[in-house]
Amino acid sequence: MTELLTAAQMQAIERAAIESGEVTGLELMERAGQGVVDAIYEEWPEFKDRGASPSSSPRSLGPDEGDTLRAVVLCGPGNNGGDGFVVARLLHALGWNLGVFLYGDAEKLPPDARVNYERWMELGAVKARKIDPPPLVDEYLPFPDHLDLIVDSLFGTGLTRPFGGAFSLLAQEAVKTLLTEKGVRVVSVDTPSGLCADSGRAIGSAISADLTVSFHTRKIGHLIADGPRYCGKTVVAGIGLPSLEKPDSAALSALVKLHDQEKLVRVLCTEADQSNLPQYLFKKLYEHKYSHGHALILSGGAAQTGAARLAARGALRIGAGLVTLGVPGSAQMEVAAQLTALMVQRVDGAEGFADVLGDERLNALCLGPGMGVERARELVPVALQAKRATVLDADALTAFEGDPAALFSKLHDKCVLTPHGGEFARLFPDITEKLAATPTKGPAYSKVDATREAAKRAGCVVLFKGPDTVIAAPDGRCSINAAFYDRSAPWLATAGSGDVLAGFITGLLARGFAPMQAAETGAWLHVECARSFGPGLIAEDLPEQLPYVLKNIDI
Repeated sequence: MTELLTAAQMQAIERAAIESGEVTGLELMERAGQGVVDAIYEEWPEFKDRGASPSSSPRSLGPDEGDTLRAVVLCGPGNNGGDGFVVARLLHALGWNLGVFLYGDAEKLPPDARVNYERWMELGAVKARKIDPPPLVDEYLPFPDHLDLIVDSLFGTGLTRPFGGAFSLLAQEAVKTLLTEKGVRVVSVDTPSGLCADSGRAIGSAISADLTVSFHTRKIGHLIADGPRYCGKTVVAGIGLPSLEKPDSAALSALVKLHDQEKLVRVLCTEADQSNLPQYLFKKLYEHKYSHGHALILSGGAAQTGAARLAARGALRIGAGLVTLGVPGSAQMEVAAQLTALMVQRVDGAEGFADVLGDERLNALCLGPGMGVERARELVPVALQAKRATVLDADALTAFEGDPAALFSKLHDKCVLTPHGGEFARLFPDITEKLAATPTKGPAYSKVDATREAAKRAGCVVLFKGPDTVIAAPDGRCSINAAFYDRSAPWLATAGSGDVLAGFITGLLARGFAPMQAAETGAWLHVECARSFGPGLIAEDLPEQLPYVLKNIDI
């Protein structure tokens, strides 16, 4: 399953499965705890070699006992805390020496969490603490000198208020650095406490984990904003909720209902999407170049053509049958000396551009990269009036700063806007203000919310760039193309890489892809090209890497 869930959606699926009798809450909690323990040993196999052995006698954290593994489990007042008690019991059975803390009132624990609290009490002690003690009081977070692991099961996906109190010491960089120096690992259950699972933003402060174990599927906050930084590494543990392959499942019915009410967010990732790349990336026998479209990409004037040339190269490499650069007369000779497979067409003012667009075979346009604000302001309306598939990037967006309504009134459903953060702010200043505001409660306003709102306002697909690229359509469809964790591609932070992405999307539009599909596929391939090349990447390398990426996925 490639869907990402919000906290409310995950709770709805769990509730549907429980109410249908498919599973009990206690079973889900037990599987969650086992998933955390399995993930701990998978991530740090050295724990297997430290001499821990199953134990039936109580073992609370006490004096150092040689090489015995030692952990502190911090449990919160809800079901996330219940998961923590399961983790403590399972680690105890593996011979760990444990200190278990409950931040809250045991009498007020939810029923399933209370059962697991009592199960742990049969094995060891629980040190109860108030949720909001005076800050910086050592007794609330007593870390012994020898400690191997901290399990953060304080607050999971349901956090709605600022994370504070003494346990927020764990969120302080100095404390995290000290723990790292001492070799203490931090694992968070579902989400690091303090992190909004819907937005990837800290509510107050948030714990920085080395490993985060999510259940059933990743949540949106694991992949956007600061989520990856706080999560460390995210893995997903199955807890027995039925999958899409079980059509009679109540959980699936709940998922379908949720999708109808609010379209779920998809994640674009290697495993999910290489098998779903549209089959017409293939070129078929007997087709000719015009079968794969003709893209026109407008450039700026003399000494300002490099960005458009990068975009054009990207469009050609991704399979557009023909690609033409539309250049002002002042740049014709400069561009002609640089190109081979690309064609050149003189495009000066609005009237000349309209004449060029009389060629109906020009089915995809790209305006913005290196174009110049004045030229963009003159020519973008002409392009939009032609109603062709159109990518607007860079200067084509900046040109409408101060009067974005003038652009929105002309956009149509074949358009794709590809702003980075600054360009997004110029077109959507009020949305940007909401996104930049410090969250005081959860769920916080997210980049997903912002991109969806922008797409609805613009009436077309918006691709909001960044390592957590979010792509949204006016009807609410939304995808995240996250270059984090094992898909990290920091080399994309280089001049011109966004121009190549605009070219990829334009080339796919020329080939007949729908705007949302073109944006998703182009963004996914963009990251894959960077990962394939690796360090030392410059923008010119991205189009040239594309054949290797496509070959490796059998396209």
